[in-house]
Amino acid sequence: MQLTSHFSLDELTHSNKAYELGIDNYPSPDEVINLGRLANKLEEVRAILNKPIHITSGYRCLELNRAIGSSDTSQHVKGCAADFQVDGLTPSEIINFILSYKIEFDQIIEEHLGGKSWVHISVPDRGKKARKQALTIDEHGTRLWK
Repeated sequence: MQLTSHFSLDELTHSNKAYELGIDNYPSPDEVINLGRLANKLEEVRAILNKPIHITSGYRCLELNRAIGSSDTSQHVKGCAADFQVDGLTPSEIINFILSYKIEFDQIIEEHLGGKSWVHISVPDRGKKARKQALTIDEHGTRLWK
C-alpha cells in the first residue's frame, strides 16, 4: 500500500529483526493513519533535501519495540516516528535543513549509538500540538540539540 508518492506502508513497517524473531509487525488501522501522517512529513523533508530518504526504522509493534530494548512509550509504537538516513548528508546537516525550512515536527533527534548515526523524526499524536523538541542522543545521554 502506497502512503505517499515516495513512501509505502511496507517501507515504514519493514523490520529484519521482526522477521528474524517471527514477530507480526503489522499496524492497526489507527497506526496506519498515523503512518500516513508520518509519510507526509517525510515527503516534506525529502522535498527540501531533494534526495531520497532511507528509512532504517518506522513502525514497531510493542513486542518488537521491547525486543530491541526500546521504551514502551516510543512514538514508533504508535506509527508516529521514523529513523532515517540520507546519502551524502550527516544527521546534523539534515536537522539544520529541517530547522532552517521551519518544518513542523514533534521531535527531531540526532542519534549516535553503537557506531551508527541517524535522524529520528516524529509527528504528534492526532489532536495534540507539536512539541518541536530538537534533541541529541548518544553515549553521553539525551540533551537539547546543539
